[in-house]
Amino acid sequence: MDRIEQAYNDCYEVIRRHSKTFTKAFGTLPKEKRNAVWAVYAFCREVDDIVDEGDNPKEELTHFEETFELFLQRKLPLVESKWIALDDVFSRFEMDQVAFYDMIRGQRMDLEKTKYTTLEELEHYSYHVASTVGLMLLPILAPKNHESLRAGGIALGLAMQLTNILRDVQEDLDRDRIYLPSDIMMKHGYSLVDLHMGINNSSFVKVFEEIAERAEMLYEQALDTMEGYPLDSRLQVKGSALLYRAILQSIRKNNYNVFKTRHYVTQEEKDAILLEMEA
Repeated sequence: MDRIEQAYNDCYEVIRRHSKTFTKAFGTLPKEKRNAVWAVYAFCREVDDIVDEGDNPKEELTHFEETFELFLQRKLPLVESKWIALDDVFSRFEMDQVAFYDMIRGQRMDLEKTKYTTLEELEHYSYHVASTVGLMLLPILAPKNHESLRAGGIALGLAMQLTNILRDVQEDLDRDRIYLPSDIMMKHGYSLVDLHMGINNSSFVKVFEEIAERAEMLYEQALDTMEGYPLDSRLQVKGSALLYRAILQSIRKNNYNVFKTRHYVTQEEKDAILLEMEA
């Protein structure tokens, strides 16, 4: 096995350990695209881990950004697998450097800001931590027309991140982060005290639904662009969108109980969605 292939294998091990869903969703891509996705994921995973688990995350994130700058300037010795693999990706695809920087900025936001006032503010954050990943992947998934798919890719990232926020309300509270916009909470008469007490009432449902409706509008915008993807990546992207959107329905079916349960789409529901896609 040569050095580059080994580097891609190491990146695959990172994604296999951390995201079975992502691994399954993109595991059917052609090899060159699949390897490139693994490399981008390994980059993103490291940034996530710095913020969530680092001893000095602000300093470590700054160091990582400086290392990425050296990488782009071709001044970084290619020793670690993620850089070896990413260097190969950058040589094969028209990668969006700005998206990588914006993603790092988004992770820095989590170190500096723990509450949001408006949905607009929340979507600004969501662009940086989620839509940027879509922009990193677009040149890989649709090499010939990725620029025309940019708006749909951004919309899908926003929708997925809003879905994450609605699913992970309790998990975020446990980390002293509140992503539900305070003006939407106030509008529906749901207080911070209610939130911290895990009160699931009609006011919480209204807060949830206002954000969920925005997410579903964004999913529709993204799904309208699916025909623009080449056949060898279209089903993977569409499947990811539909499976993620189904999390919202799963929460509704379980009476919006995000405080005591982490919601997933069941295997039976996944199979039904994928079967409908292929029909």
